[in-house]
Amino acid sequence: MEGTGNIGGYLDVAQVVLYMFWMFFAGLIFYLHRENKREGYPLDSDRTDRSGGRVLVVGWPPLPKPKTYTLPHGGTQTLPNDRRDTRPIAAVPTAGFPGAPLEPTGNPMLDGVGPGAYAERHDEPDMTYDGHIKIVPIRVAQDFFVVKGSHDPRGKPVFGADGEQGGTVVDLWVDRSEGVLRYLEVDTGSRRVLLPATFSNVKGHKVQVDSILGSQFAQVPGLRNPDAVTLLEEDKICGYYGGGTLYATAERREPLI
Repeated sequence: MEGTGNIGGYLDVAQVVLYMFWMFFAGLIFYLHRENKREGYPLDSDRTDRSGGRVLVVGWPPLPKPKTYTLPHGGTQTLPNDRRDTRPIAAVPTAGFPGAPLEPTGNPMLDGVGPGAYAERHDEPDMTYDGHIKIVPIRVAQDFFVVKGSHDPRGKPVFGADGEQGGTVVDLWVDRSEGVLRYLEVDTGSRRVLLPATFSNVKGHKVQVDSILGSQFAQVPGLRNPDAVTLLEEDKICGYYGGGTLYATAERREPLI
């Protein structure tokens, strides 16, 4: 038959390449969406009208097969796994529909609810590539210093949103890998706590913090080691200040309109 074997005569190569690209791109989307479910899945739904209990939500595509990763500083981690967050939720729904706002039942800034929520990360310090503790005070990382002429917050008083003094800055905590300031160490008079640099504003002779009140610095989650902060402790500390943006005062929990 005339034309047999003449692929270019009846096959558009550009169109075939386009179809191949579409198939590749669809496969890539499937792969990335599935890999995205290695942590945090399956989700727990509080719907009880389907099976008489909590419903596991996976969606499409299904969970990927477990894969074991070798951690850079020793040990392994297999994901996904059967680990679940079993912490009791110190809050109750304000209504009966799914996704209803939660009303805290205790101290929301410490109970890890709402903007104060934190993940159960490893209770070990983050490490640099060469195996040193990553975030430490300048008294430990003595090769770091405040550039002459810059605002050095050490020795300055720290004030809360109510204008009351919560403590005094006594040291700075730096990230050895990134070379940036992460925390201010504040002496409250009874103990020392960390203040995330992103929640602080150095204004002349003082440091202003708008997320919490002056009296609330004394309750900031503490450290197990005075010269190191663990991943879990970092989440708790940042969760405390984050929670203060909504829960520090009763007025902040009310609607704006």
